[in-house]
Amino acid sequence: MALGLDFGTTNSSVAIATESGDIALAQFPFGAGSTESFRSLLYLQRLRENGRSVIKSWSGPAGIEQYLSADEKGRLVQSLKSFLTSRSLQTTEVFGQRFKLEELIARILRDIHNAVEAQFGRMRRRVVVGRPVRFVGAESEQDNAFALSRLEEALHSAGFTSVAFEYEPVGAAYHYESRLNRDELLLIGDFGGGTSDFSLLRVGPSFRGGRAQREVIGNEGLGLAGDSFDAKIIRHLVSPALGAGSSLRSGDKLLPVPNWVYFKLERWHHLSFLKAPDTLNMLQNVSAQAVEPEKLRALLYLIKHDLGYQLHRAVQRTKTALSHSPDALFRFFDGDTEIQGVLTREQFEDWIADELDQIADRVDALLGKAGVQAREVDMVFLTGGSSFVPAVRRIFETRFGPAKIRTGDEFTSVARGLALRALELS
Repeated sequence: MALGLDFGTTNSSVAIATESGDIALAQFPFGAGSTESFRSLLYLQRLRENGRSVIKSWSGPAGIEQYLSADEKGRLVQSLKSFLTSRSLQTTEVFGQRFKLEELIARILRDIHNAVEAQFGRMRRRVVVGRPVRFVGAESEQDNAFALSRLEEALHSAGFTSVAFEYEPVGAAYHYESRLNRDELLLIGDFGGGTSDFSLLRVGPSFRGGRAQREVIGNEGLGLAGDSFDAKIIRHLVSPALGAGSSLRSGDKLLPVPNWVYFKLERWHHLSFLKAPDTLNMLQNVSAQAVEPEKLRALLYLIKHDLGYQLHRAVQRTKTALSHSPDALFRFFDGDTEIQGVLTREQFEDWIADELDQIADRVDALLGKAGVQAREVDMVFLTGGSSFVPAVRRIFETRFGPAKIRTGDEFTSVARGLALRALELS
């Protein structure tokens, strides 16, 4: 059996390909059922065992359940993949103990591998892993190489002895190609939590079954996607209810509440770092001087109780609803934090206009560098969660026409294709 792993910023999935080319997706226990999506998060909690203080961790669905059931919350860390390009973030402190970023990611990957073996039995420890064309925060190929080396170290630490990487959109192309009975010039748009990636390549029956990679004509990518869209909802709808843009009294002067806290709030992978003692003390002092202290108290409650996951879910629900309706109600209630408001699709699209322009620019750059006209592209396959956003789809419908747009298996197509690539390599 051949193993394909799509380790995503927000969610991960794993597929197994048999010698006959059949694909099976790994299932992960969640509540009373199971899920094909393994949430790429890590929950750490300090416990007493045999008279000693130990730090234990859970990831994926088990991490969510452990976090939600804990009376006293530990440390919930999300979107670790987004830190891979950061040379300044080598380690982070959790309950007084320092952990390398690679070690934290390895814990997630090890749990994924153990769950796969529990379902399919012991497997060869070789894997084809997806990688973005451009990692979050990458400004050069050196940054990409640095991120890739850290990810490879984490994979080896998790027990994978043989690792091959493939671009995530190319992985999706392998899955799309498996259903073709004719050759096509295909454009793939893969939208994850942290990155948007595009590949232009020739696929079809003429290319299947060989060890060589497909004829990849070009790749483009940028470090923004679903998380960037979420950040705009936080900025415009959530943060003002938590004190952003408000004032505090300093003697006879009115000063703005520090805005850097709200920039952290917008980024899921930075949110947990706000629970540092010095930040909490600063916010306590600001709350005591605030013109609208109830908003700062709500922010403190959110941070102290590590409610980033619940806030993320509320934002996701609203964004998903806007993909199907012209407006949606945002609601987040927990203790001292109560936020509610109606958001229209028109407002949301206005908020993410810059991100949409950047996505469109990358698509045009891919075609321009390849010397390919839009009319020459046979089909466009869109995958990943943000491919549901109507404004994202319009970018491709405008250039290629609605009849050329194909979708399906939006959350598992990359893993399926990576497994097929692993089968070829084996």
